[in-house]
Amino acid sequence: MPNPLYDTLFGQHRASDAVFLHLPGGLSLTYEAFLDIGAQYAGLMADMGLTAGDRVAVQTAKSPETLAVYAACVQAGLVFLPLNTAYTPDEVAYFVENSGARLVLVECSKRNALAAITERYGAKLETLNADGSGSFADNAAPYLKSFETVSRTGSDLAALLYTSGTTGRSKGAMLTQSNLLSNAQVLQKEWRFTSQDVLLHALPIFHTHGLFVATNITLLCGGQMIFLPKFDLDQLITQLPNATTMMGVPTFYTRLLGDARFTKNLTTHIRLFVSGSAPLLAETHIQFEERTGHRILERYGMTETNMNTSNPYAGERRAGTVGFPLPGVDLKITDPKTGKSLPNGDIGQIEVRGPNVFQGYWQMPDKTAEELRADGFFITGDLGTMDEDGYLTIVGRNKDLIISGGYNIYPKEIELVLDEQDGVLESAVIGVPHPDFGESVLGIIVAMPDRQPDLNAIAAEIGSSLARFKQPQRLVILPELPRNTMGKVQKKALREQFADTFTK
Repeated sequence: MPNPLYDTLFGQHRASDAVFLHLPGGLSLTYEAFLDIGAQYAGLMADMGLTAGDRVAVQTAKSPETLAVYAACVQAGLVFLPLNTAYTPDEVAYFVENSGARLVLVECSKRNALAAITERYGAKLETLNADGSGSFADNAAPYLKSFETVSRTGSDLAALLYTSGTTGRSKGAMLTQSNLLSNAQVLQKEWRFTSQDVLLHALPIFHTHGLFVATNITLLCGGQMIFLPKFDLDQLITQLPNATTMMGVPTFYTRLLGDARFTKNLTTHIRLFVSGSAPLLAETHIQFEERTGHRILERYGMTETNMNTSNPYAGERRAGTVGFPLPGVDLKITDPKTGKSLPNGDIGQIEVRGPNVFQGYWQMPDKTAEELRADGFFITGDLGTMDEDGYLTIVGRNKDLIISGGYNIYPKEIELVLDEQDGVLESAVIGVPHPDFGESVLGIIVAMPDRQPDLNAIAAEIGSSLARFKQPQRLVILPELPRNTMGKVQKKALREQFADTFTK
């Protein structure tokens, strides 16, 4: 029966003895063996009474078995709902209640903490551990390694991904089969993935980057993945010579650059390094190219849209930009107040439209109407500017905009200046309450190893680069910036930490 996402990503490999996953300890898993597990899981979930459209919440460690749950959900027409493994039981309770999940999969160690929660909301609770053991795997073992694929269409819901919830409750982004498939097809072509590629995969799979970018592209082209349970610098360095491509967040690349073992010879077999999920410092671009000869390809995406833009595979990859809109994606920079398009060079909110854009927020029609226009353009909440050549630069989040004394201040502009100062590794600029100006600018600096930046000298130096109203009223040094799992700086946490800086 037709099921576009399953047929195209998974079904084409049904009888393939080619290796899909390379695992720690020298083990490997073929496409056929992987899909056998998925079919058994699908059979079990069908016998549990789950039917097309039901949600399956998964908070388990990264493993081939967790990935097989994704395959099983697609094959059985169920909606895959991956959850960050760091979420607390209280946070999971919200997702289970809000999504109406019929089945929740967790590691054995979390079963007791979640039992009362799943019982309260009428969900079944099963366990699945990192080593593949657990009640779910045990119960699936007797099932046939084949399952009659449930008929679905491109417009049917395939996944429910919750946003990080930095402002209020997390929102469930509804992604259809066509949303996921169209994006994978475009990226495979743009980044030239083939069955000869071996992707070094150290990303989590509860997030768009590791799941719907890295994994879906590999499935589509019939390539292989070196499937690491998590980011491990030693493992990354060991496995790089065996790979042809790597996808990572900026932290991966800075950690590699900080290790003397990371040399040009180590990257000889690699044809493409991709970075995303958080901005990559221009300095990292430069150092990486000097060390390896490779220029990292940076792209731009989000939970609600998958990937929107990319620097070119063949062509200039400009540091500090996220490239051009992908084929099929319409992108415009608009005035946040009027929604009117702005000329190149002006800063405004980024809006995107295309087959990759989600269908709305689960059970939040008002929020959907606020952010998804009637003409299909999604208001991303990101601020950016397009140059004359069409390259997009992300300036920051709309909510991070600082309004001080009536002036609009864009943190990224100040951060770029601070990052260039002597002894500064990276920086973050935030707005904090001020009794006279409403908000005032605070600059937070992380020092380079074994360096102690002179804050007075930095303050004097940036005076020649920035208008007075943009200059931080205070600079502070922190050992590191708070980040989420994907490496994004958590400015909300910084604003909370320094909220009373100017109001004491």
